[in-house]
Amino acid sequence: MLSERRLEVLRAIVQDYVGTEEPVGSKALTERHKLGVSPATVRNDMAVLEEEGYIAQPHTSAGRIPTDKGYRLFVDRLAGVKPLSTPERRAIHNFLDGAVDLDDVVGRTVRLLAQLTRQVAVVQYPSLTRSTVRHVELLALAPARLMLVLITDTGRVEQRVIDCPAPFGETSLADLRARLNSRVVGRRFADVPQLVQDLPESFEEIEDRATVSTVLATLLETLVEEHEERLMIGGTANLTRFGHDFPLMIRPVLEALEEQVVLLKLLGEAKESGMTVRIGHENAHEGLSSTSVVSVGYGSGGEAVAKLGVVGPTRMDYPGTMGAVRAVARYVGQILAES
Repeated sequence: MLSERRLEVLRAIVQDYVGTEEPVGSKALTERHKLGVSPATVRNDMAVLEEEGYIAQPHTSAGRIPTDKGYRLFVDRLAGVKPLSTPERRAIHNFLDGAVDLDDVVGRTVRLLAQLTRQVAVVQYPSLTRSTVRHVELLALAPARLMLVLITDTGRVEQRVIDCPAPFGETSLADLRARLNSRVVGRRFADVPQLVQDLPESFEEIEDRATVSTVLATLLETLVEEHEERLMIGGTANLTRFGHDFPLMIRPVLEALEEQVVLLKLLGEAKESGMTVRIGHENAHEGLSSTSVVSVGYGSGGEAVAKLGVVGPTRMDYPGTMGAVRAVARYVGQILAES
């Protein structure tokens, strides 16, 4: 266990290295920070931090830089994330408040996160499996063809065209629409199959029962489709500002970011509640071993329906990045609740 003084020295090294991009020496630390000890004591503390793997010397006669282990301890011991200024909070609200639909919300969130953090932003679309039904609409396209429109509480809209086994009259269509909504509106997707299983038998005509069964089959397929896991990424060009932060090449990072499965797994590893910070080699994908991932869940009613976050070099402003990610997630959750 490090003493509080050595933790303070580590914090100073992290802050200086993030700010200057240069290895930090003991002389610079004593000049920039009020550590309350002599340069010799700081050198001794740095020697202990290096011996225990929290900092490293990149070159002979150079200062020290934090290691993944050092960044991890720094993040774990943060007293709090950096709060956004009033103008920043107002800008977030104004930018996101103008969104017209879910795609627009996700797109604006990606651009906003990338601008605020100057990192790569990743936003997952709300998962159908964690959503509830807001409304089911049925529209007649032809005597034996319908359109099913499923609207979720997160603003997601799914549409399917259904070819019916027989013509379905307007009266029967209105009846099915009313009965279906009375059973499923406000209910979680996982509960829907049981709620509608006896619906076909409630119709008198055999032809209508067949059509109702076809509509329900399409609805249930929509609820469980695997391709629902979608995400949007933005700000990849920001990584070019950090070329020297990647010890080998930036290419493995870019290749990893192109793989949606990798990004979905990264977000999936985030905690269901609270913020997750994975640093360097804590990221399982080799291409991201020189990056840090800050992620958090977002949703309406205090329950996360998806996750968002940023990817950047391990030399990042953790308090500021964490504050921005948390603030944007809260605003997105409010928008979903109001939509």
